[in-house]
Amino acid sequence: MDKGTVRAHEDTDAAAATARHARFGRLPEPVRPEDMVEEQPAVAPDPARNAYDPDEWLVRYCL
Repeated sequence: MDKGTVRAHEDTDAAAATARHARFGRLPEPVRPEDMVEEQPAVAPDPARNAYDPDEWLVRYCL
């Protein structure tokens, strides 16, 4: 190998090291545990579930 080839190889290694450091030189931002979980209801809400009126029977049967 001549000196020109060695120098070109060193320049390529330095450029590759610079590119690697730019891409992988620091850790990514931490992710909060709250952002890792997605909450979904187990079943769709039933509108008839809360429609019961406990005083309705008074109106129907006593008046």
